[in-house]
Amino acid sequence: MESSTTVPEAVAALHARIGALTDEVIDALRGQLPSYAALPVDRIRPRVAVAVRNGLALVQRWAGEEHRSPRGGGRSYVLPAGHLDEVATLARTLPVEDIISAYRIGSDVVWRRFGEEMAARNATAEELLPIAETLRAWANATTLRIVRSCHLGARRGAPTDRRRAALVRALLLGEARWDDPDGGEADAACDRSTLRLPFRARLPVAGPEDAPASRPGPGADPGDEALARALDLLRPWLARDAAGRPLVTTVDGDAAGLLVGRPGGLCRGLVVGLGAPAARSALATEFTRATHALRAAADSGLVGAFTREELGLRATVVAMPAVGDQLVRLRLEPLAERGEDGAQLEEAAAAYLRQGMRLEAAARSLYVHPNTLRNRLRRFEELTGTNLRDPADLAEVWWALAHRRIHGPAE
Repeated sequence: MESSTTVPEAVAALHARIGALTDEVIDALRGQLPSYAALPVDRIRPRVAVAVRNGLALVQRWAGEEHRSPRGGGRSYVLPAGHLDEVATLARTLPVEDIISAYRIGSDVVWRRFGEEMAARNATAEELLPIAETLRAWANATTLRIVRSCHLGARRGAPTDRRRAALVRALLLGEARWDDPDGGEADAACDRSTLRLPFRARLPVAGPEDAPASRPGPGADPGDEALARALDLLRPWLARDAAGRPLVTTVDGDAAGLLVGRPGGLCRGLVVGLGAPAARSALATEFTRATHALRAAADSGLVGAFTREELGLRATVVAMPAVGDQLVRLRLEPLAERGEDGAQLEEAAAAYLRQGMRLEAAARSLYVHPNTLRNRLRRFEELTGTNLRDPADLAEVWWALAHRRIHGPAE
């Protein structure tokens, strides 16, 4: 059978099953790209169907052009009107690199099915090779135009993104007003009746030797890296506005925003404080609770997502600074007048608690003999009126140390 009839027949066979072919591409995208798996199928289907039809039409045109080389003549690859605008809109929800990967994945699925149809018609490798090159050239040209379009769209949308981020920040900090001209935009960003989980997140602190590498470069916004990481890890759970853009911002160098549900898994690579699901009027209260959870988790060296309740007494230290101030005055201030010696005694008590009251382990962490540590702990008890064998006194010392670590020294 001549290839001039084989190709149109194979394309016609795929056109006849265009719905099933589109479903197969969608399944492949959702199986390989988590960002696509998080989107409703109905939102993906129209764009996938357009891309599949365009690819098949390209092969059909190739067959009707007497197999002219796709590398010659400045061949142009036509996209449907408005397609790039739709893709640029999609790029506000999905990473551009995922959109490019989606074209590659879709091309692989279509090519595999086309190859099967051609093989069923006894096509040769020589007949398939130029078609494969045509499809590859089309995919390359299309993705290049997508990248350029998305970058242009991103530049045009920057002021809108900044305005949306400011609205989200106002919602979280309780500064949003609904009786001013911006109220309509806030309504579009967050429906009054919808429950959302406020979150606040930051990158985990590495060891002292790694800390400089985790800081942004000169002139960089300290929240940029945390925000990028949050967008990457929390993408499936991020709440979005009516245009599908994530409701995220930065607050004092931390990523912050709204989620539609609690993140699955441990969310390693990020420390996340979570509020409870709340309507718009209560978001600021729950964001405060998320802030408490974040600070407590970060201070404890934890990684993952936590609510304030899950962190128990750690979060209470953050939420009740007045109690901590009292305990610092009671249990630690008597050491202040001892200067360097008092600081050494406080360090000894902190190491003892940090090592689970194991004397030898605490001594090793301080590089001192156990008898030296034992003597320092005795002097700590004498100067502060503390009995480290009394659970109540022990709890107060722990709280005072945690308060000073989290809130800093009293002014």
